[in-house]
Amino acid sequence: MREILGRRRRLRFRRGARTARLDAAVTFAVEWNWPVLPGAGLRTKPRTAAGLKVLSRTAAGLRILLRTDAEPGCSCPDPDCVVPGAHPYDPGLLAATTDERMVRWWWTARPDAPVVLATGGGAPCAVSLPAPAGARALAALDATGMRLGPVIATPTRWSILVAPYDLERLGELLYAKDSVPSSLRFHSEGGYLLLPPSVAGSGQVRWERAPLAGSARPWLPDVEAVVDALVEASTSTPGGGSRLAY
Repeated sequence: MREILGRRRRLRFRRGARTARLDAAVTFAVEWNWPVLPGAGLRTKPRTAAGLKVLSRTAAGLRILLRTDAEPGCSCPDPDCVVPGAHPYDPGLLAATTDERMVRWWWTARPDAPVVLATGGGAPCAVSLPAPAGARALAALDATGMRLGPVIATPTRWSILVAPYDLERLGELLYAKDSVPSSLRFHSEGGYLLLPPSVAGSGQVRWERAPLAGSARPWLPDVEAVVDALVEASTSTPGGGSRLAY
């Protein structure tokens, strides 16, 4: 009986998670006018004989370690994908849309698909950095009284959403800096970002700073207002400046 109840709870949880992704995608596209599309998503690695790894040979025989293959794989064709599930694949990025019928069709057909935002143009852009540096940057910005918009977090990276900017404007901004850590990523036109409540190979995508409830469209700061703090935090955080954490 307990096993049956446990299965029912897991099924309800999965249905709820799938509905949450559809509802979120519709909100982003229709209410906020953010172009979205389904991401590649994850697949379960099959358990094969390769899961057994010989550690050493002893007089008693072979000692072995069962490799559980706990890390999920990407559904894209690349077996060495470094961002499993967290990127567009089929459809491609150019298919991103705000059309409600298309969005509903996508997530009805693929309810587990991550929600991908096509950044730039009229949509939000973002600056992302390793999670420890992101926490330090937010603390520094809060200390100055800076107003921030939504902040997205995964176990490895935090992304601060900012108002749209173009590459020319970004280039002028970064040219004025003495140095820019390679761990910083700039998501502008032609880029993309995973939105909550997606799940990817790096783990659950969540709001570190959620949009204000009931807001017609989230307010976003200009990139100039936050980039200094992000550069400083990435430079001063151990391992946050040059290590590119996905």
